[in-house]
Amino acid sequence: MEVLPKQGTWNNRQTMTETEQMVKILLVDDRKENLLSLSLTLANEHYTLVEANSGRDALKILLKEQDFAIILMDVQMPVLNGFETAELIRQSEKLKYIPIIFLTADNKTTENVFKGYKAGAVDYMLKPYIPEILKAKVEVFVDLYRKNQELRIQGEHLKMLNIQLEQRSNDLMRNVQELEKFAYVASHDLQEPLRTITSYIQLLQKKFGTQLDAEAIEFMEFVVSGSRRMKTLINDLLEYSRINRVDSALETVNCNVILAEVLQNLNDSIKDSQATLEIDELPSVKANRLHMVQLFQNLIGNSIKFRSDRTPVIKVTAKKQADHYLFSVEDNGIGIKKEYSTKIFEIFQRLHSMQHYPGTGIGLAICLKIVQRFGGEIWMESEYGKGTTFFFTIRHYG
Repeated sequence: MEVLPKQGTWNNRQTMTETEQMVKILLVDDRKENLLSLSLTLANEHYTLVEANSGRDALKILLKEQDFAIILMDVQMPVLNGFETAELIRQSEKLKYIPIIFLTADNKTTENVFKGYKAGAVDYMLKPYIPEILKAKVEVFVDLYRKNQELRIQGEHLKMLNIQLEQRSNDLMRNVQELEKFAYVASHDLQEPLRTITSYIQLLQKKFGTQLDAEAIEFMEFVVSGSRRMKTLINDLLEYSRINRVDSALETVNCNVILAEVLQNLNDSIKDSQATLEIDELPSVKANRLHMVQLFQNLIGNSIKFRSDRTPVIKVTAKKQADHYLFSVEDNGIGIKKEYSTKIFEIFQRLHSMQHYPGTGIGLAICLKIVQRFGGEIWMESEYGKGTTFFFTIRHYG
């Protein structure tokens, strides 16, 4: 038998949140007058009181409905007494955590108290009970039930958010991979028509150069120059898209050997600029050799390119810290204004005109991508007009 809340509470219930909805309490007693007394004591618009006339009835109800906040149960009942019923409830994984308060008129207080707690009760009260005390104890367990429900709902919500986040992360990763593949294929396919344009322009220059006026020759030079810039841009884009496509199985890389290769690659630029390089003893790290060459070559190449009127002095250092090496590439060049400290790592970002400093503005974006691939960070500190220092970290192993 279910005792519904009194009429007139429906409007209040409509506005309740999920955790504030009617809390169910199971009342178990073989005497109708006792059930009536409990119902009157607990009359509350936020409780749904469900009555059972025996231990068997209680078990049948619990098999169908398991979301009870608390069970108030008489001890002395025929067939199945309160202790036996509690023991059967405790055998169910879904029911064993429902708190039970025993109510009894038995005078064998101490013996039955221990027996009740052993059967799984959370409390034991003698009849006649004091209504205010019973209501207070029930309210404690109702509040606990509501908080558990809130945690359950929040847990389910968090689980759903995690699933959605994982799906979005997978979608984003797939989109990034598809974009990288597209950039690689598109850039690769653009090379052929570009070569064709350049070749035919050069043939026209060779075959008809003497027949063209100065303006036509200038126009052709614009086309050839633009084609060269496009080729450089495509090659840089290919390099950028290859970073996540190259087999990046980690190997032990001696950074001193890497620097020697980089300096050989930049030999002409170093001679032309008369740059001085001061290089500390560098560590060996677990990394990809090709990526490390790109990283150091872009940073040192930038230090040479963006030099001031002073003779370039470039310092390369490395310090071992907690779980990583901190590398730095310091120069005495033109420097970078603070407002551009993060913008410079964005792809195709340029701070100067092509006439002053040629390039595609992709070098530092490549550096960022490489360092992030190794789980590190890269940033810069600069004083405009005095020089710049680029820092990056790579985790050490062992």
